[in-house]
Amino acid sequence: MSHEQRVAPSTGTCLQHLSSARGRGTGLRRGTVGAVTHMLLVRHGQSEWNATGRWQGSADPDLTDLGRQQALHAAARIGTVDVIIASPLIRALETAHIISVQIGVGPVIVEADLAERDAGEWEGLTREEIEQQWPGYLGHDQWPPGYEGHEALMTRVRGALDRIEADYRGAELLILTHGGVVGALERDCGLPWERMPNLGARRVTHHGGHLEVGERLVLVDDAELTIPNQI
Repeated sequence: MSHEQRVAPSTGTCLQHLSSARGRGTGLRRGTVGAVTHMLLVRHGQSEWNATGRWQGSADPDLTDLGRQQALHAAARIGTVDVIIASPLIRALETAHIISVQIGVGPVIVEADLAERDAGEWEGLTREEIEQQWPGYLGHDQWPPGYEGHEALMTRVRGALDRIEADYRGAELLILTHGGVVGALERDCGLPWERMPNLGARRVTHHGGHLEVGERLVLVDDAELTIPNQI
């Protein structure tokens, strides 16, 4: 298997200005003032609900064996990493732990606000079941009552990235998160929506006051490529 990262067909760069709020000051690492922080935001490996087409949101299904294999093989394409940070949901956290062992970087730092969007009443349902119970909602920006809206999601994700930047300024960071999180960042940059495969990734540079969203990557070969059909 080639160990080179593959650039996905959908690429783009934009600047996203952030709030001036700063981080929690854990003392784990403090970088050079003025340095930029490079982040590789990666979607987790295939989960059991990815494989069966069920909407996950804040639910916590395990990885499949294929998902674990994807994480194992993706590790060879990660490159230089100083710190690994992950969503607390097991599909992202286990992906992070597998990569951590393979590249010898750890421990994995957990950031709760990197968790996937809460999908409310749609969690655990397939697209067909959603269409039956909420006809006409999918594809028309209509959501169930418990669904976490875009602004609420972006407020916590931007806050998480700001805190991470403050704690690890100037570092090379690997961030294991979710398709909805990466997609929301892309939407804020005006990039066209496109499904992200498991172990797909997006480069992000944090300049302190704004984010620069760079290219998309795919960290697995075509033989292991899975693109869940949830939103």
